[in-house]
Amino acid sequence: MMENSKLKYLFFTFSAVLLFMMILMSRDAGISCDDVLHYDHSVVVYNYFASHGEDKSALETPVTHLRYYGQSYDNVVTFIIRWFGIEDVYRFRHLMSSIAGWLAMFITALFGIWLWGYGTGTLIMILFAVSPTFIGHSLNNLKDIPFALSYISGIFLTLRLLTSEGKIVWYEVLLLIISIAFSISIRAGGILLICYLLFFFFVILLYRCATGGKIDLKPDGLKLIILILISVSAYILGLILWPYALQSPVKNVLESYRVMAHFPDTFRQIFEGKNEWSDFMPWYYLPKSMAITIPVIVLAGAGCFFLFLNKIRQSRKGMIYVFLVFSLIFPMVFAIIQKSNLYSSWRQFLFLYPVLVIIAATGIRFLFPGIHKKLWQIGVIAALALLVIHPVEFIVKNHPYHYLYYNQLVGGLKGAYGRYETDYYYVSQTEASEWLIDYLEEKGIDSVSVGATYPVKWSFRNNPGIKTFYFRHEERSRYDWDYAIVANRYIHPFQLDNKIWPPENAIYTIRADGIPIGVVMERKNKDDYYGYTALEEGRSAEAVTHFENALKYNDKDEMIFYNFARALYNEGFYEKADSVLKAGLEINPFCEPILMYLGNIAKSRNDSGTAAGYYERLLKYNRKYFQAYVELSGLYFAEDLQKARKLLRDCLKLNPGYKPAIIALGDTYRESDPETAEKYYKIADTIK
Repeated sequence: MMENSKLKYLFFTFSAVLLFMMILMSRDAGISCDDVLHYDHSVVVYNYFASHGEDKSALETPVTHLRYYGQSYDNVVTFIIRWFGIEDVYRFRHLMSSIAGWLAMFITALFGIWLWGYGTGTLIMILFAVSPTFIGHSLNNLKDIPFALSYISGIFLTLRLLTSEGKIVWYEVLLLIISIAFSISIRAGGILLICYLLFFFFVILLYRCATGGKIDLKPDGLKLIILILISVSAYILGLILWPYALQSPVKNVLESYRVMAHFPDTFRQIFEGKNEWSDFMPWYYLPKSMAITIPVIVLAGAGCFFLFLNKIRQSRKGMIYVFLVFSLIFPMVFAIIQKSNLYSSWRQFLFLYPVLVIIAATGIRFLFPGIHKKLWQIGVIAALALLVIHPVEFIVKNHPYHYLYYNQLVGGLKGAYGRYETDYYYVSQTEASEWLIDYLEEKGIDSVSVGATYPVKWSFRNNPGIKTFYFRHEERSRYDWDYAIVANRYIHPFQLDNKIWPPENAIYTIRADGIPIGVVMERKNKDDYYGYTALEEGRSAEAVTHFENALKYNDKDEMIFYNFARALYNEGFYEKADSVLKAGLEINPFCEPILMYLGNIAKSRNDSGTAAGYYERLLKYNRKYFQAYVELSGLYFAEDLQKARKLLRDCLKLNPGYKPAIIALGDTYRESDPETAEKYYKIADTIK
């Protein structure tokens, strides 16, 4: 009893310290890309309810698709911000996110206590404390972390209800309704908890029958009725703060689930050293992303669990673990089978991590009873302690960039750099913005233009003289900026590996574990912008002069070489244009505009072989560079009509509304089948 009391004290003390630390860490958390999008949407949701449904902006989100999310936690936080006039919006959001993250950890630990006591609960909190990815997201992710909270809470309360042999605890029923409703109100995928509730119930009945028991119609029937009432109540409650779902509570929820299961927007990302689209990731993208970013101690604990699976299965908690393993594996397998559009590592599947931690803690717990010698026990404890060093060191050294963690299986963050995504959430841009504000103040500069690869307007809200705007990194020459804030997302791995990025004009570099994740750039010369402007306005000779001067200041920018070559070609300097383009490829052999332009130049010279080589090389790097399909099909047109058609159909599979491909496909039938050709032309006419 005394030992249990000490463990209880240790559990609550450690939990309280962890809560304090997470709240403290949240103050330094960077603003993520989702932070901005979801806060903006929560504001229009607030306006929807404040106007009693008159303001319908929350229902019209064609760009962000956020109407398909309930994002209730975001909404509640924004309601509080508006009601109490909280000025530091994002710091408060991060505070509330850290609390949600801690609650997810704490409820998971309570789950462990229910299973095996305070020792397991304490171990669970320790495993969370050394989990940089989960902690990192807990500081600024008001979507995935609250969903993780609702998921583990729903499973916990479901299993308590279904495995209870005594009277139903009605406050737990109420908490279960709230948990499921909370889950649905964040994502339509929260309906999965209702499916679990009913599925687990029938599995228990079948198991009872298979092991010699029988179904008792009165108590079992009553429990089924209660489960149905829970499901219906939770579903209705889950829609209260979700404007889109309120318009059609069944149809729109199902539509939201369909859209989210196959998210329409796709993104380029680095995986295994390749820059690939999110909807073309290999089937193992999700499990591998988890395996290389989860602390090895958690993976080892999970390994121990499956090593002792037979012993665990035979324990009095065996059925509970069957359900836990199912709730861990099923969502992953389902996503793999349906080929979901996955991106940003395993962020969308953070809700599985609390389940994995319970499994890992159980595996570690079952490890020790099998070791009888004291010396061996000490050795195992020492080995586990050593496994904790790597993630703890990362957390301490790289605050607040915890979510960038990679484990020893890939050589840590340094080993992952250039092979996998790092700052995919753009959190480094907050530090970059704050540094630039201080830098400009020191220089006495109060009026500049700042471009960024992520909206940074909030960071400069108290600096009216600083104009900020969003731009794509590859389009940097198009805009008139004095300083730029750029994260390393969408930087090609070739440039990362070969230290071409950060660029030479970087005046401040943000690093995590020694690798650059974000920069502040100073534009020392604007001739690249002046040249681009002149080129677009048809003043190619002037553009040539500007680009020649721009290269004196920056000869490591492939886009300057690209635009320079365009200007040269317009002026008739064809050979020089060709050599300039090839010089640009030395900086970035994967630069798609350069490859496309080289192909077009070769095609204009009737050098079909060279042109085809560039187009094929381009499509190998980017299977969604649709213009290349059309140009390449044109080369095949005369010699292999079927090959040309197949190429165009491949293009239209990826982009059914790509008008040039539809017209080109019609052209392939113009001579042999005018009727079919006309059909394609009519389809093209319907596309703007």
